[in-house]
Amino acid sequence: MSESLSLGRLVVVGVGLIGGSLARALRRHGAAREIVGVGRSRRHLERAQALGVIDRFGELPDVVAGADVVVVAAPVGAMDALFEQMAPQLSPTALITDVGSVKGAVIEAARRRLGAHFGRFVPGHPIAGTEHSGVEASFASLFQGHRVILTPVAETDREAVATISRLWALTGAEVSEMGPDEHDAVLAATSHLPHVLAFGLVELIASRADSQRCFDLAAGGFYDFTRIASSDPVMWRDICLANRDALVGRLREYGSVLATLTETVERADGAQLEAVFRRAKQARDRMLRARENTPRQPTRQR
Repeated sequence: MSESLSLGRLVVVGVGLIGGSLARALRRHGAAREIVGVGRSRRHLERAQALGVIDRFGELPDVVAGADVVVVAAPVGAMDALFEQMAPQLSPTALITDVGSVKGAVIEAARRRLGAHFGRFVPGHPIAGTEHSGVEASFASLFQGHRVILTPVAETDREAVATISRLWALTGAEVSEMGPDEHDAVLAATSHLPHVLAFGLVELIASRADSQRCFDLAAGGFYDFTRIASSDPVMWRDICLANRDALVGRLREYGSVLATLTETVERADGAQLEAVFRRAKQARDRMLRARENTPRQPTRQR
């Protein structure tokens, strides 16, 4: 598949870390004649324009009229209203895609609100990011070597899927397809659960009477484990609620594992504790070896 792409107007709804990084990457390749931003804060949009991330900005109904591609990079909880606002103004040939970490809820919102345009909606999720947010944190190589998962459904136009796949390929991403239910189940375990655990651990320490002492003495392990607790709380609130069934299942499973570990430590069963740690280490080592031949961008933005 050719990775060339020539768009007229690309609209990015939500010019933050992900939307801004996508805009930067596509600008680098000259993929669109103009890139137009939409967002809640005029100040942030002015900053995005000053940084050269977007050419201009405007109100959603105005700028989607005549757009070739609309990328919705807003929090998952906002997508229903955004789809409803843009639907009357979309061109019959416009493509719509999103970057949400939950696909089932977003697809249902699109089906409900986009009407005749639903077939040209290509659900997507770039598996990339940092703990930082905002357009200042965006960078063109964010997606290089990372996966982007598209989750089309039966009604999704295959030519639309091919175009959005080319769009992401231009960023250096590895594009693949997956069913939305499978996506949400997997991401609940590998992304949503870790974020809840990181937020929860920081909350636990912060609620202690000696919290400042604990934070002062925290070392690399604590900072590594809790790095993602610096992520956008609104975004992660929406993700957790939108994927709550799958996430609750993973939280209960983790609770069971944690209860078993608690009992193991209580009875001072060193052999069992070591066996659990060894299996976990071996599993993680296998995972890392499998990724050794795939160069990836660091998750931290300096």
